[in-house]
Amino acid sequence: MTIHREGTRTILYTFLIVAALNVAYFWFIFCSCSLLFWLFPLLSLAFFLFIVSFFRIPSRNFTIDDRCIIAPCDGKVVVIEETEDTEYFKGKRLQVSIFMSPANVHVNRNPVAGEVVYSQYHPGKYLVAWNPKSSTENERHSVVIRHGSQDVLVKQIAGALAKRIINYLQVGSSVNQGDELGFIKFGSRVDLLLPPGTEIAVTMGQVVQGGVTIIGKW
Repeated sequence: MTIHREGTRTILYTFLIVAALNVAYFWFIFCSCSLLFWLFPLLSLAFFLFIVSFFRIPSRNFTIDDRCIIAPCDGKVVVIEETEDTEYFKGKRLQVSIFMSPANVHVNRNPVAGEVVYSQYHPGKYLVAWNPKSSTENERHSVVIRHGSQDVLVKQIAGALAKRIINYLQVGSSVNQGDELGFIKFGSRVDLLLPPGTEIAVTMGQVVQGGVTIIGKW
């Protein structure tokens, strides 16, 4: 397991704040005879370890298959439905949405290989990620990857806690399946808009792994 580069500054700042608070705590109210006294140091340590774990990149064997669309993130499938896309396709698409809790790995990955033909950031609200309106009203970043004759739209959506969306893709660049697409900090959601007729390989409520779980097949 490694730590994502997006977490370097956050982890450093968190460490400095936690260390300063604990130094002040021990300096002013030191009382080693009380078990309750050790509650704050333990809670602050747990908080720091949680921040570190949030930016983890676990070792995985990624699924590489041109016939498949792979999960762009870790999380739970919360939407599988036909929808009318008004942003790029201007028509019907199959939507699969994955909710990412703060405990999930938050690196986002390319679901398919191909050429990036669209990339657009949209400012917006911070509704809870499972709200259906979050797909169109929340802060989000949409990219479209063209794989042969098929286009797949990946939409990174901010949630009530997620205040920063990071996207690495640029229009005209070629990308590999499973490589990093971006990162969302502290709870969020990722939507996939797939071609009609795509064979969906997941079910509602299923827990998926980014870069590993097959979402659909051509």
